[in-house]
Amino acid sequence: MEETQRLWNNKEGILQCFIMMFIWKAVSAQIHYSIPEEMQKGSFVGNIAKDLGMDGKRLSEHGLRIVSRLGTTQYFTLNVISGHLQISERIDREEICGRAEDCMLNFQVIIESKLEIYGVEVEIVDINDNAPLFPSGKQKLKISESSMIGSKFPLPEAQDPDLGINSIQSYQLMGSSHFSLDVQTRETGARHVKLVLEKSLDREQQPFHDLILTATDGGDPLSSGTTQIQVIVLDANDNAPAFVQPVYKVNVEENIPKGSTVATIRATDVDEGINGEIKYSFKKITEKDSKIFLLNSTTGIIMLVGNLDYEETSLYDFEVNAEDGGGLSDWSQVVIVVVDLNDNAPELAITFLINTIPENSPAGTVIALLNVQDQDSGVNGEVTCSIPSKLPFQLKKSVDHFYSLVTYDNLDRERVTNYDVIITAADNGTPSLSTSAHISLQILDINDNAPVFAESSYMSYFLENNPRGASIFSLTANDPDWEENSRIIYSIIEGHKKSILSSYLSINSETGVIYALNSFDYEEFREISFLVQAQDGGSPPLNSNVSVTLFILDQNDNAPEILYPSIPTDGSTGVELAPWASEPDYLVTKVVAVDADSGQNGWLSYQLLKATEPGLFTIGLHTGEIRTARLFLDKDALKQSLVILVKDNGQPTLSASVTVTVVLADSIPESLSDLSSISVPAEPQSDLTFYLVVAVAFVSCLFFIFLLVLLALRLCKWRNSQLCDSGSVNFTGVPVSQFVGIDGVRAFLRSYCHEVSLTSGSRKSQILFPIGSCTNTLTPQQACDQPDPLLITGDSAIIVEEAAISQVGI
Repeated sequence: MEETQRLWNNKEGILQCFIMMFIWKAVSAQIHYSIPEEMQKGSFVGNIAKDLGMDGKRLSEHGLRIVSRLGTTQYFTLNVISGHLQISERIDREEICGRAEDCMLNFQVIIESKLEIYGVEVEIVDINDNAPLFPSGKQKLKISESSMIGSKFPLPEAQDPDLGINSIQSYQLMGSSHFSLDVQTRETGARHVKLVLEKSLDREQQPFHDLILTATDGGDPLSSGTTQIQVIVLDANDNAPAFVQPVYKVNVEENIPKGSTVATIRATDVDEGINGEIKYSFKKITEKDSKIFLLNSTTGIIMLVGNLDYEETSLYDFEVNAEDGGGLSDWSQVVIVVVDLNDNAPELAITFLINTIPENSPAGTVIALLNVQDQDSGVNGEVTCSIPSKLPFQLKKSVDHFYSLVTYDNLDRERVTNYDVIITAADNGTPSLSTSAHISLQILDINDNAPVFAESSYMSYFLENNPRGASIFSLTANDPDWEENSRIIYSIIEGHKKSILSSYLSINSETGVIYALNSFDYEEFREISFLVQAQDGGSPPLNSNVSVTLFILDQNDNAPEILYPSIPTDGSTGVELAPWASEPDYLVTKVVAVDADSGQNGWLSYQLLKATEPGLFTIGLHTGEIRTARLFLDKDALKQSLVILVKDNGQPTLSASVTVTVVLADSIPESLSDLSSISVPAEPQSDLTFYLVVAVAFVSCLFFIFLLVLLALRLCKWRNSQLCDSGSVNFTGVPVSQFVGIDGVRAFLRSYCHEVSLTSGSRKSQILFPIGSCTNTLTPQQACDQPDPLLITGDSAIIVEEAAISQVGI
């Protein structure tokens, strides 16, 4: 890090040039930036708001933000005020991308106001921030003194994580003229250095040779690394070990357990003894790889001691060395290719979500934005997203690994109020791995349904003369919408008589119950037709109308009205003429009556209630025609009064009567002398009336006689009391309990009963006075018709008087 900081301080101007980047927008809505690694936090990357064509002053209204991913480092941040993309974490190209030639950091930004996603690709440009580095410590190399001139011996190589020109470009050797360097460049660009023997060695003259190996990269400025190499001159060892294969390449699955054998290397040496014993070791390997693989120095077995993860490193490349006991060695390359397995389930992240949506949303409305990632590669990393069928939604693939959940069919809250959408992301590996996410979506109600009545029209019947405020009809409408959109208000909007509607009818705006404000009269109008409107509480409100017809049923509330003969206003009566020579069934006149009621309440019938000469005239039951029943006789009265009763057929029956005067005469001049006398006709008295008058007079006389007798009895009582005062009168044999003392006199109780009966069945008055029974305790055998005046008291007389009055019946 100190070396990196030094480079930054010396070449700050050059880094500023790297900040000037190329910005382009691909067809797939991707923005490209290019920056050098190791820039300071907060450094400017690009004006992403400008590149997206957005107004930098109103960024907060657009909702521009970076879509974050769980489990990943966020290297960039977005300044929501300026719209600049800035660095938020240290970016080390070698740490992020390793030896990859192209190092790209990809992420996405979303504009929430437009629900648009743009891919952003930031290319990390390598800088010379790493110097070549040799393995630590002094390196020792053993060479036999018998080695031939031109023999080559592998040397430890330096490591430089940088790429291209910034990687190792050359090696230099200093310290001895016996040796030179042979640098070879492979197809991958890596340089391998070998020590070449230029002069013969003589152990006895110089057993050790100290060399300095320097590795230099091509960066600006140049960076280099050095290591000390001590060459130990050995006694002669004629044959060096030789690997069976120059390159060992093996394929290893990423999930093999620790302790598994990855590869076995083998070298041969034809020498015997200690010079033929081969020891294996890693020659060129990174520190990271050395913690993953273990080389058995005796058997050459490379064993796995760490974890292989294809998603982290897909290939390992290192060199191994085989050295015999005489110090001769050979090297070989080992390439371990990690085979990807479907060991990572897809990662499904919801980057944008709305939980409510109006039911009138158009097709294509974005509900959620999803980011799908799979760390596997190839077929194992191919992910397919799906949702259950029969849902009005679909998934659309947008930028990179993004999907948008949109509507593709009309939504109807009245059918489905909410949806539970399960999004499944499955890869194409074997076996397939999948993950799912749950989205709960509530459909918001829109006032898209007008109230609906149960019937297309309504008819109802009710009786007239209804009480005020009575409920006469009820109707309801239904609205499948929700809450305020389904609240219904009822009103009467029109009818054939608006004045009637306002003065006779009222509707409850909440319940739809129709009330009568006044009493209806069938004779005034028989039906009312109007429209009832049901309006919901939505915005704008929706309504529907229905026709209502109320039929008023008739009640028998009108008595018959007689139109003819009309009643004169001067107190006289109308007169009808009937010729003396009229034949039976002769039409004398006709009573005309009407009834305002209808139906059977208006059916009229006529009846002759009273006539001067019964049997002389008849009247038609339903026609009201008055006809003669027989021929007129000389004894028939000149003036005939007929009382006609007209009644209807309702319940209860109502009626009216009229008096018709019929004069028996052939012409009007013959009856003029009698017209004055019949202006107010006197009703003849019948025999029944005469008998009643006689009966009343007789009873009155009888009552007067009774009062005289009562007066006489009291006088006798008074005289007896005077006699009792002057003399002593003894009553023996009479129980004391049957006497009551009044003024010092004990009187015996007696009872008197009188009954007066009057019958009229035979038109004869009969008054019956039965003989009352009496009991005398003094002389039980004595007849009750021989009263003793001394035994009648004042109270008894009163009782007799009251009994006589109360028991007279007519």
